[in-house]
Parts: sequence; C-alpha cells; structure tokens
Amino acid sequence: MLDKRSGSRLANLWDDAKAEGMSGPELLVYRSNTLGSDKRVTNYGGGNTSSKVWQKDPLSGKDVEVLWVKGSGGDSASIKLDGFATLYMDKLRALKGLYRGLAHEDEMVGYLPHATFNLNPRAASIDTPLHAYVPHAFVDHMHPDAIIAIAASKDSKALTQQIFGDEIGWLPWKRPGFELGLWLEKFCLDNPGAKGVILESHGLFTWGDTPRECYEQTIDTINKAIAWFEEKTAGKPAFGGQVVAPLPADERRAVAARLMPKIRGLISNEFKMLGHFDDSAAVLEFVGSRDLKPLAALGTSCPDHFLRTKIRPLVIAFDPAKPDIDAVVAGLEQATADYRADYAGYYDRCKHPDSPAIRDANAVVYLMPGVGMFTFAKDKATARISGEFYVNAINVMRGSSAVSTYQGLPEQEAFDIEYWLLEEAKLQRMPKPKSLAGHVALVTGGAGGIGKATAVRLLREGACVVLADIDEAALASANEELGKAFGKDVVRPVTLNVTEEAVVIAGFAKAVVEFGGLDILVSNAGIASSAPIEDTSLELWNRNMDILSTGYFLVSREAFRLFRQQKIGGNVVFVASKNGLAASPNASAYCTAKAAEIHLARCLALEGAAAQIRVNVVNPDAVLRGSKIWAGEWLEQRASTYKTDKDGLEEMYRERSLLKRSVFPEDIAEAIYFFASDASAKSTGNIINVDAGNAQSFTR
Repeated sequence: MLDKRSGSRLANLWDDAKAEGMSGPELLVYRSNTLGSDKRVTNYGGGNTSSKVWQKDPLSGKDVEVLWVKGSGGDSASIKLDGFATLYMDKLRALKGLYRGLAHEDEMVGYLPHATFNLNPRAASIDTPLHAYVPHAFVDHMHPDAIIAIAASKDSKALTQQIFGDEIGWLPWKRPGFELGLWLEKFCLDNPGAKGVILESHGLFTWGDTPRECYEQTIDTINKAIAWFEEKTAGKPAFGGQVVAPLPADERRAVAARLMPKIRGLISNEFKMLGHFDDSAAVLEFVGSRDLKPLAALGTSCPDHFLRTKIRPLVIAFDPAKPDIDAVVAGLEQATADYRADYAGYYDRCKHPDSPAIRDANAVVYLMPGVGMFTFAKDKATARISGEFYVNAINVMRGSSAVSTYQGLPEQEAFDIEYWLLEEAKLQRMPKPKSLAGHVALVTGGAGGIGKATAVRLLREGACVVLADIDEAALASANEELGKAFGKDVVRPVTLNVTEEAVVIAGFAKAVVEFGGLDILVSNAGIASSAPIEDTSLELWNRNMDILSTGYFLVSREAFRLFRQQKIGGNVVFVASKNGLAASPNASAYCTAKAAEIHLARCLALEGAAAQIRVNVVNPDAVLRGSKIWAGEWLEQRASTYKTDKDGLEEMYRERSLLKRSVFPEDIAEAIYFFASDASAKSTGNIINVDAGNAQSFTR
C-alpha cells in the first residue's frame, strides 16, 4: 500500500477448496467477502461486485441470464446473498432504448425495479448499469488507495499507460450512472484485450471469465500499482516532509478530551453529533506535514470518500511546540463559524433550481497538527467510518502528490454528488431516529444488575453507553455481552473508582475521547451495609459516605463541567433508594448516605437549570434479583434484621409493598430512561419511587 506501515502486497486469498461446489451466486458472495476482507482493496461499504448467472425463470421455466450485483448499501466484507440485487439481463439491455441522453439519465434509475428477477426486494444501486453493460460475466469495482492515487493525479491517463500498458485502460471522470455504463461498454468493445479500466477520480473496474480470474485480476492490478508506487516514492518525504512533531500519546488524548466536547457543542445545534478520534501514524504524518493546508483545501477525490467527509476538512490552527490549548478552545467558535460560512458559499455557488435545501454546514473532519483527526457524525459508526475514509484520502494524496499533482473533485462535480436528487431520495427514506440517537450516556456501576439493565434500555433507544465500574472482570464481561448485542461501536468500558478524584477525572476524559462528549450521567455505583448503630464502625460509615455521597458528587461535578463546555444541556439521574426517604433499622450509614444523594440532586437541579441541565432521582427498593448488592453479606444482614432467611426475604418485601409485586433491575432502568429522555423534558429536581409502593417513602 502507499502507506508502508500497513504492509506491502495483497495476498491471493482465493481457496479452490472453499469455492468448490458453490453455485454462481454463492461464488459471488465468496469473491465479495474475500475482496472486502482487506481494507486496502476497498473501503467500508465501497465498491461493488457482480456476476451474470444463468438461472431458471420462475415465470417461464426457461433459463435466463440474471445479473447479480451488490445492492444499495451493504459492505463487501460481510455481504450475504440477500445483499445482492437480481435483474434480468435482457430487460437491462432493453433499457438502452429508453435512454434519452445525459440530461435525463437519473430517470433510468426508476426503470431498474421493472427489471427485477424473482421479486427480489433488494434495491438495485446506481452502479447497476456499470456492471450490466460490461460484456464479461464477472466484474469487480473496487476503490483501492493505490489505484485512486493514480486516478486522482493530474496526469492519471499517462500514469495508467505507463504502469499498466494496454492491459488496463483509462476513462475520464464521469459521475456513476447510466452514461458511465455505456462508456464502459464501449471501452470493452473497442479494447477487447483489456482486463480492466481506471476511472479518473474514482476507482478501478476489472473483469474475468471466471470468478477466480476476476478476483485475481483485481488483486494483481492493485499489487502492480503498489509496487510501482513503492519504487517511485522510495526515499521521498511524504507531503513535503514533516514540519510539526506529534505530541506524546497521552498529551494527544488529553488535548482531544479538551477539544471534542467543545467542537461537539458548537456543531450540535440541529442534532447531537458523536465523535471519533484518530491519531494513527498515517494521520499524524499528514497533519504534521508541510503540505497539510494546501492538500486539505483541495478536498477528497473518490466520490465515496467525498460523500463521507464533505467538501473539505477543517484544519485547526495549533503549534505543538507552543501548546496553548486555551487559545485553541477559545478560537473554535470562530473557526466553526467560518467553516459554515464557507460551506454556505459553496452551496450558493453550485446549487441548481431543483437542488435540495442546504444540509448541515458543519465540517465532518477536523485536522489538528501534532494531535490527530476528529470526525463527527450523527452516529458513532458513521463518525468512525468517516475517519477511515479520510485516511483513505490521506493515502491517496500521499501517492498522487509524490509522483504527480493531486487533484480533488471539481467543486461543481462534488456538489452534484453531495446534493444528487437520488442521494436526497435515499436520505428521505432513512428511518426516523430513535429517541436517544446521538446521545452519550455514562453509567456508573454499569456492570451490575441495575447498571447493565439501564445500559440495555438506553442502547435500545439509540444511545452510546460508557460502562463505568470498579469490578474489571464484571466490566469486561458486560462490555463484551452488550457489544455483541448492540455492536462494538456503541459501548465502551471504563474502569472507575468513584471515590478517587483523579480516577474520576481521567475516566470521564477517556469517555469523552471515545464518543466526543456526554449527555447523560446515570450515577448508580453503590454498596449496601447493615449494622446496628453501636456496631457501625467509622470505617463502615466513611465507606458509605465515600461511595454514595462523595462519589456521586465527584461524577456529577465532572458531568457538569462537560455539560457547561458543550452548552447543549445535560441530564443527571441518581439511583438512590427508598431508604433515602424512609429510615430502616440497622442501616444508619446507608440510609444517611442515600439521603445525602437525594439532597445533592436537588442542589444540582437548582444549579443546572439555567443551562438546561436536568437532575432527577430514581429510588429503588428491594431489587433482590439481578442486583449486585444482594450478592454478598447484605442479603444475610437484611434477612437477619427482619428475622427471616434468604428465601423468605423476597416474599417479605413483596408482601410489604402496597402493590404486592417484586421489583427488578429492568423496572429501575425504565424509570431512568424516562428521566434521561425528552419524555421528562420539563422535569428536574424530582423523584420517582420504583418500590411497588411504600407509604413511608411517599415523597412530600
């Protein structure tokens, strides 16, 4: 690859033993997954593959030629059979007779459903004609950095000829669509000996007469480009050479923790954004280079890169040799405003009478010399993937600028892709966001029963969740469990002792770097103790106060600091106890600490209201099943207090309640979600008891 840190040649991973006995469609899945397994071949969701397969027509019973082509959306690495659209080739060929020319090519997309084979619900993508009209049975379209570096060079046509001769052709830039499909067909007919073609500013098309031949042609072409770049760039400094040395890793993350909440607050006016931080070697090389600003200003080239990263990134002015972070933070408001104004100018210059209204004008990519790259999007996966796409763009710029002159997409072409009416229609079909989409929650005691149930409830509503817990083994287990259930992008673990100030500050900083900020704090960490007052040691008393009072103060203080940086409100939910309102025998330390929690919440509600920071309390009682506090001596102690045994305690609590019902962690989680969501937008300083009814703890 152009970045030698990520290895050199692509391996030929085709395995005849695996492929043996597969049907045509199954071989297409295998080929796609194998290509997608190496991100040097194509970026996430990028490129597409196809096979023309003869199958029995369910209507006529006759064998017909069917195009299997990657449908709209999906990723080559993980795509399965249901990710491919299927279309009659004879009907696709018939579409040529309906084509009215370039000015009307978008209307051809509306005809594609009429060519659907076997009622396949998978929508065909805009790239379908590109595959259909290539007169070969097997076609790969990939976006390898090594190829795009050629395609994005000013003299890409000459370089293509120099590297590949007549084996790989070249076509000038053309937006993907019906017209480009006809161009590809003509190229193949005019150049029957060619095995592929490079599309200017776009990517690579290769083909073969068997699935294996097609796959190997793709791999061999990319490897030839890699080898050529390695030879031509040997000993040359990338991007004009380094002018800014990176800060040490811990300092880079500390800067990220300072800046990301501020950026997030400035760009979350329409909807809350989620962040991602990348300080990989490739990124640091680029942001520390002489050519950072001129190259960044050119924007990306490949349409896939551009759609994920906007017209250009925002470069944050910073000198690591004189690291004045306060000045950088102070300047972010003006920097983001300037970017929005520049983007609005780009929109006004390029818009058409029927263009969609201007979308979010904030940058997606933020580059900071000596520190790295921040990317922001409506969800964590998109923020991460946008960063990956910009790393692809960095690799492209490294190669292009070393052997030629890098060129981004012309501004009008870039706009016509970003505001493509077909792309707008796709956006309009997106499902309505969940109630907590874009929100970041930190849950202390996150590996316990109530904490984990709360995390599940918030994750179900679209939130990203930081699980914070002192129990590292339980934390690792909970993180793995929830990561499998909801995806690794949306869950992060942080080891946290809420009684240690420095640990709390560091834990929140880590959480911020993972997601860009914080919206919800669920303070749930706890212990339980039981002892008559004369047997209550000072150590036991202090331990209750440290965890249940001081600990809640420390995490709340950090949350408030973040909320005030972001200036987009915030939400704190304390998990207290019925015992904070109603005394219990032999539990003075616990009850007093819980009462302190509740009063702290009221104080914070007063302080936070002007900044739209809401603070509320959920009071559980008798949550025996699933709650960690009942796993130790507490169960035996409370059973002894009420002169029963373990088995009888739950029944006693149930019968004691007004509703005669047991209370579970999921019940507490439901109340927490209510306070964390906009369903309670006009509530602060309030308490919900989830105790199945206890007259003593009625709020007064």
